[in-house]
Amino acid sequence: MAVAAARIKEAKKQGKAHVAAIGDPDDPCQIADFYIDAFLQDARLMNMKVADEFPANTPRASQHVDGMQAMIAKLIEHGHAYVANDGVVYYSVESFDAYGRLSGNTLDRLRTGAGGRVRQEDQAVKRHPGDFFLWKPDPSHIMRWNSPWGEGYPGWHIECSVMATALLGRDQIDIHTGGEDNIFPHHECEIAQTCGATGGEFFARYWLHSRHLLVDGEKMSKSKGTFHTVRDVLDGRVTGRPVHPAILRYELIRGHYRSNLNFTFASLQQSALEVAQLRSAATLFAQQAGDQSAPVDLSHPVLAGFAEAMADDLNISSALGVVFDWLKKPKGTPAVKHAVLEKIDSVLGILRTPAAGEPDVLAAGSLSRDELDARLQLINEARANMDYDAADAQNQALRDLDYDVQDTPACTIATARPIVVDPAHVGA
Repeated sequence: MAVAAARIKEAKKQGKAHVAAIGDPDDPCQIADFYIDAFLQDARLMNMKVADEFPANTPRASQHVDGMQAMIAKLIEHGHAYVANDGVVYYSVESFDAYGRLSGNTLDRLRTGAGGRVRQEDQAVKRHPGDFFLWKPDPSHIMRWNSPWGEGYPGWHIECSVMATALLGRDQIDIHTGGEDNIFPHHECEIAQTCGATGGEFFARYWLHSRHLLVDGEKMSKSKGTFHTVRDVLDGRVTGRPVHPAILRYELIRGHYRSNLNFTFASLQQSALEVAQLRSAATLFAQQAGDQSAPVDLSHPVLAGFAEAMADDLNISSALGVVFDWLKKPKGTPAVKHAVLEKIDSVLGILRTPAAGEPDVLAAGSLSRDELDARLQLINEARANMDYDAADAQNQALRDLDYDVQDTPACTIATARPIVVDPAHVGA
């Protein structure tokens, strides 16, 4: 929190508009509001679905402290938690036989303090090195509440158990997601807390953990300048050119969630080409069908193949393979083809119709193959006649249309640059 406050203060000194709404950078609630709003803005830019019940079902931990205290009291009552000599309430990992099952850890392998953010000097008061704290008395902490164990604050695992069970209205849920770094200790502790309080055999039926995002083959690193935000990419601070949100969305979803995604400029360019192909097909089908869609369901072979791949642990790569194979020789009436692609985009979310005045991803490099070939022929003829001014003028005209132009000894080559962005997003 102190680091975030320092950054915001520096941004305010520099007069940056995006932090103007923060009146007091030392107020943790104002900082939280700022980052929540920024996250939701980025999510909507990326066409992510925000909970229909927002903000009711998009909770804040500070709104559920009473529930955390109630769960802690229940854990103490059930013999899963204890108050140590220093007044801190700890979860006893030895009291829960299944602790470590999700991550593959065993109690004898747990490193000291692995169960939570505990200083070395606090270890002596714990029954087991892996015990993690549920409540810590600290009247000087910036975020503190009254409790039966003194004024203080909750541990960082308890909030998720409480909010999930409270808002979903059940002690056992179907799907729990998170990054691979959350498996241990966070999700392991969630299971122990929830099952210890409810008496259930499990907390979530399925755990989906995504692998780390890599940049040029390595983990993102601020020191190496490879820590990128959504805004950095969209506004062109990463690639040198603004990036359309549909392209970044596609780039981030086209790989399997249990495989590391390697973010590179080349992969982003490939995503741009594939998005352009999908949107071009969607436009063509809609025009041919007069924007009319025919009824389609999973009996359609393309939708059946797409759904079968997605049902195989969200195998998005295979699902996209089904789509692109179909687009090579799409069969069916225009209305059916239009409907099939609409159904597929209910998953992909990249074919949103641009608003009035908003450039489409296809605006760059939008010449037809015949038109492009004709222009290249003019350039080659001008070069052959040594009319270099005319050749240069044609080259520049293609660059203005968002093509990369390269003169080779044999001929001139032009490649479309399909990465564009809504100007309203630039500098946001």
